[in-house]
Amino acid sequence: MTQRLHLVFGGELVDPTKSTFKDVDDIHIVGIFPNYEAAYNAWKAEAQRTVDNAHMRYFIAHLHRLRDEEAAASSTEELDG
Repeated sequence: MTQRLHLVFGGELVDPTKSTFKDVDDIHIVGIFPNYEAAYNAWKAEAQRTVDNAHMRYFIAHLHRLRDEEAAASSTEELDG
C-alpha cells in the first residue's frame, strides 16, 4: 500500500493576495499526516484558529507527489561517493 503523506504548514504572509511568507523562520509546521482527510482537518483547525488575521495562511503540501519511487534517481540525489 502506498503512503500518501501530507504536510500542513502556514504563517504570516507579506501580502494576503500572494504566497510569500513574511518570515520563513517563523513558519508554523502543524505536522505530517498519513492521508488527505487528516491533513485537511488539521489545516481547517489552524485556518479557523487564525481567521481574524487576514495575513495568516495555512497550506497542505502533498509530499507523496514530490517523489516517484519508480523513477531512477539522479546522480545528485544518491550521494554514495
